[in-house]
Order: sequence, then structure tokens, then C-alpha cells
Amino acid sequence: MEQLNLLSEKFSSFAWGIPLLALLIGGGLYLLILSRFLPFRFFGHAIQVLRGTYDDPDDPGEISHFKALTTALSSTIGMGNIAGVALAISVGGPGAMFWMWISAIVGMSTKFFTSTLAIMYRGKDSNGDLQGGPMYFIQEGLGRNWKFLAILFSAFGMLGALPVVNVNQLKQAINDIILVPNGVEVSLISNLTIAAILVIITSIVILGGLKRISNIASRMVPSMVILYFVLVLIILTINYSEVPKYFLMIFTDAFEANYINDDAVFGGVLGALILLGIKRGAFSNEAGIGTAPMAHGAAKTDEPVREGLVAMLGPVIDTLIVCTLTALAILVTGVWETTSDNGVSLTAAAFQDAIPGYGQYLLMICVFVFSISSLFSYAYYGTKCMSFLIGANKKHYYNYLYILSIILAATTSFSTMINFIDGIFAFMAIPTMLATILLAPKVVKETNEYLKRLSSK
Repeated sequence: MEQLNLLSEKFSSFAWGIPLLALLIGGGLYLLILSRFLPFRFFGHAIQVLRGTYDDPDDPGEISHFKALTTALSSTIGMGNIAGVALAISVGGPGAMFWMWISAIVGMSTKFFTSTLAIMYRGKDSNGDLQGGPMYFIQEGLGRNWKFLAILFSAFGMLGALPVVNVNQLKQAINDIILVPNGVEVSLISNLTIAAILVIITSIVILGGLKRISNIASRMVPSMVILYFVLVLIILTINYSEVPKYFLMIFTDAFEANYINDDAVFGGVLGALILLGIKRGAFSNEAGIGTAPMAHGAAKTDEPVREGLVAMLGPVIDTLIVCTLTALAILVTGVWETTSDNGVSLTAAAFQDAIPGYGQYLLMICVFVFSISSLFSYAYYGTKCMSFLIGANKKHYYNYLYILSIILAATTSFSTMINFIDGIFAFMAIPTMLATILLAPKVVKETNEYLKRLSSK
């Protein structure tokens, strides 16, 4: 196990080098400037589209704008917001949150471009069904000569869609919050039992396809975000005197890097903090990775720009709101300095500190729903990737790999799983961002035409 952990750590470090950071952040800034800061100028219009103002049931696609967003969010709002933020703070301190914010702000433009392209260049799978996602906009937008990028994305996408972090941290939450306090010994048998229950629940839903996944996600995600929001507000209210201090510390520590506990990058600890924040931000909102465009590519619309506008709301909800709430809850309770826990265990400690007796159980409800909804969405992403590679009639084989990964994740360490997914996400981002940058001028042209149509109505 120690060798596996070391191998996954080296894999993650290799993947997350300066070239990837330049591609994700530099590419995102280029897209932001190229669009003349469109995510900020048309934020209100994006809300109108999300509310269904422009929905047309006769448009091509499978699901509504709202269901596309909630399906995408069901994979991003989950352990990235609870365990990912906790890991960022335990390793990097308060300043890590600032760099996660930067990742989200830049990620808004990336999400806009990638999801607009997912509608502009939808392709047909081997069954003749309309599909969207990076593999299709690479093939349809750049042409057959670039298909190797589409294959690269799909191959790594099958691995990146494995729910190993979500399952691992859900298992950890069940162990720490339910089993251990009630005197149940945590063992391989108990972990395998948790895995078996998750396999059964996941199988029932994912075998129903995208519509069942989106229907469940559209009901589960909004209610859990509200519950989580209320719980954190309670924690912040209880510790209201500490909130200004730590909110300010997020900004000051972002450049001082007083709490970083990681190897120097770019010649210093500040570089390590920036890389940590960007990496955890990418894990949280997945901007530039390429998973969300697969959900948004299924939206019922004939206006690609509208779906891009809806998609750009993802990083706002996911990172700027939910991740910030988690970070403040951990910081104001002081558990980040008084415990050696990381991941979901650290967040649970914050909830228990502020709301003794009930806090960690209420968090457990949120963790369970966030994790389960993520399981459903990632299964959809993985089958789409396999469908592209070997044909839609064989995509069900992915479910076997998916189920096997649930069992593996429940019996493996958190650090091994998070390093594995970090590395895979990096290799998914390369074809996604390269294709998006190359096709960006076509998105700008489509956006200008859309705005003309909008103003003429």
C-alpha cells in the first residue's frame, strides 16, 4: 500500500507541472479576455436561461438547461467541496482558498467556451444518437486529423470518471461519524459492506440512463446545497466574531504562505500554495477538465451560447459559494490547527465543534447525498467515453469497471485515490484545453451572432 501511495504521488506531481498550470490558468485568462469578460457581463442573462425563460421542448437534446447544470453540479458539488477544501487547508492553510477562487473565476470563461462547443459540435455515436462533449467537439470541430486528442481524452476520461475519491471519503465519513462512535470496529469487512451497499444503490440508478440520473440529480442537489448552506451559516453565526479575521487571512496568507506544508514549487513555498489551490480548484469545479461539457452537451437547445452561459454558473455555485462556506467553517472553528485530520474528517470535526451532538450527523446527510449524486453523474461520463472508443452498444461494459473501482476505493487510502484522480484530471485537461483554445474564435463568432439574434427579438 505504501508503494502504491508513493507511485500515485509521483504520478500526480509529474502531471501537475508548469505546462499544465500555464494551459489551465493561462488558457482560461486568454478565453476570458477573448470573450471580453462575457461571464461577468451576461451573468443576469445566464440566470434567465437557467430559469427556463428560453426553453423549447422541440429543441434537440435530452434534458433541460436546469437538469444539465444540476447533473454537472452533482459531480462537482461533492467531495471536492467538503474533502477537497479540507485537504487544501490542512496542507496549505487559509491562503489555499484564495487560489481556489482564482481558479473558479478563470474557470467561468473556460466552462463557457467548453460547454458552448459541446452544443456547437455535437456528434452522433455508433447508434446514431446525438452526443456532446470534448471528444465530439474535437472530432467534429477540428476534424479527423485531430481525432487522437479525442481518443486521448476518452481513454483518460474513463479513468477520471471512476468515483474513487467520493467513495473513499464517504466510507471515511461513515466510519468516523457512525461506526467508530458507536463502538463498531472498522475493518476490511465493514469497508467491503459499505462498498456493496453503494454498488447496489449505484447500479439501480445508472442502469436507468441519463434521464433517470438527471431527474434524481435535479431533486437531490439543490435541496442538499440549501441544507449545507444553512448548516454552515449556523456555524458562522456561532463563531461570528472570528469570521472577519479568517476571511481577511484568506487574502493575506495567499501571498505570505505561512501555513503551507508541502514541497516548494517555482522556487518557493508561495508557488506550492498557488499550485495546491489551482489543483484543488480544478478538482472542485472541473473547469477545463472536460467532464461538465458531457452533461451540458445533452441539453435541449439549438442555441449553443445559452448552454455555455448556464455552464459558467457552475464554478460560482461550486467553488465561490460552497467551497468558501466549507473553508470558513473549518477556519473559524479552529479545527484546522487543533487536529491532524484532513479530508472529510476535518470538515466533520468543524461541524461537531460548532454543533455538538448533531453537527457531524447533519454533515453526514449532506456527504451521503453529495457522494451518491456524484456516483450517478460520473457513471454517465465514463460510459460516454467508452461509447466513443468502442461503440455505444458496448458502453455497458464500463459499469463493471465502475463497480470494481467502488470496491477498490473503499479499501484504499485517501492520499492514493486523490493523487490518482489529480493525475488523470491533468491528462484529461490537455486535449480539452488545446481543442478549446483552437476553436475559441468560432465560439466568439457564434456568441456575436447570438447576441444579434437576441437584440432583434
